[in-house]
Amino acid sequence: MSALGGSWAPLWGSLRVVAASCALLLLGLLIRHVRRQRRPPGFPPGPPGLPLLGNILALAREPHVYMRRQSGQHGQIFSLDLGGISAVVLNGYDAVKECLVRQSDVFADRPSLPLFLKLTKMGGLLNAKYGRCWTEHRKLAVSCFRGFGVGQKSFEGRIWEESSFFLDAVDTYKGKAFDPRHLTTIAVSNISNLILFGERFRYDDGDFLHMIEIFSQNIELAASAWVFLYNAVPLTGLLPCGKHQQLFRNAAQVYDFLLQLTQRFSQNRTPHSPRHFIDAYLDEMERSAADPDSTYSTENLIYSVGELIIAGTETTTNVLRWAMLFMALYPNIQVQVQKEIDVVIGPNRPPAFEERSRMPYTEAVLHEILRFCNIAPLGIFHATSRDTVVRGYSIPAGTMVITNLYSVHYDEKYWSNPEVFYPERFLDSNGHFTKREAFVPFSLGRRHCLGEQLARMELFLFFTALLQRFHLHFPHGFIPNPKPKLGMTLQPYPYLICAERR
Repeated sequence: MSALGGSWAPLWGSLRVVAASCALLLLGLLIRHVRRQRRPPGFPPGPPGLPLLGNILALAREPHVYMRRQSGQHGQIFSLDLGGISAVVLNGYDAVKECLVRQSDVFADRPSLPLFLKLTKMGGLLNAKYGRCWTEHRKLAVSCFRGFGVGQKSFEGRIWEESSFFLDAVDTYKGKAFDPRHLTTIAVSNISNLILFGERFRYDDGDFLHMIEIFSQNIELAASAWVFLYNAVPLTGLLPCGKHQQLFRNAAQVYDFLLQLTQRFSQNRTPHSPRHFIDAYLDEMERSAADPDSTYSTENLIYSVGELIIAGTETTTNVLRWAMLFMALYPNIQVQVQKEIDVVIGPNRPPAFEERSRMPYTEAVLHEILRFCNIAPLGIFHATSRDTVVRGYSIPAGTMVITNLYSVHYDEKYWSNPEVFYPERFLDSNGHFTKREAFVPFSLGRRHCLGEQLARMELFLFFTALLQRFHLHFPHGFIPNPKPKLGMTLQPYPYLICAERR
């Protein structure tokens, strides 16, 4: 036995050395992590957090509400510890405007979070760092939106055509209860598809609908505590469980599907005669082929297409779903909108976007839905491009910045009784529509939504066309849940609705 024990002695000695080295490594990582949790000198104050986790657990439910509540104690600008990642939170219209407008270039960057690095390598359009990549891709996207008709009368006709397909699909239910999510999603997505691919997809296209479902699921998963934990401790990515792993699997599926789509829609392409965004992007790739610093690439094309699909589908779809839900919840408001539609448009003629100026109540209802429902309550996270000072606080370069747009739309300095759904807040004493300064559903500054004009056109045309043809109500005995389903966007829980011909 002694001889056997002696032969094992070197192995046990080696294992003890490895164990001691691992323990020292873990201790070093722990000390480094704790040091990262210390607020830098002059940094905004904030609520205390747990060791290692910081304030992550507090964000597990309704983070936008939690942040607004904390601003009452710590001020409009405060900080959170996201497991060693120091983040500055902007609450209220004044603070958001001060940073995103008055220091627009300083707050135009994106944080280099492990999630963004893994999913897009900080490339593409929405998550690109503030620099050449973002400048080139934003310029190209804006050019394509204009070049392929957004804001022109011809493109308005394309939206009306899609809304007709949508209305006819709703009509197939003959006034019986149905869940509008599927039809609304594919109809809205088809508007973006016209720009990206040059054509629409059928409502029964299972592959495309599956991709949209994955996008929607990832929007929800991206706001989970698991993702915050992954951003704080990337080593958790080695764990086989957790919602972040499902997000990674989904993203890989979407990438492969989008690659197939770009290859399919780039066939029979004539260089420098683009039919859609993909052709225009490939033209830019060819023009810059000799430039070693060019940011145009197949990867960034895929990321950009995916981001434009998400941006063009998720938010507008959810606004329309909320709009249908609220019209059924408030039939008196629905009747008033329909009276205005009947007077200005009539029962048969397609609505025109220019007619919104003569439909103040309809405009007020759509604006109140956007304000009240806060589709993207925290927007997309920003970061500082260089050291700056705001209200006496020192904010270093690279600091993650969260803009709580929910707090802007519930800012009692600008909105009376913000918790009440009240479209008349957008009307003056004469019943004319009036703009409100603190209305920022598309954000502010250099990173504001580039599809704002398109989204406004879609919302008005789809909404008026729907209420022109149908009366919306819930099936007998059905009680909807008016609370939002949490994620990076706030969408309604699934509901059933009846659309009866007027």
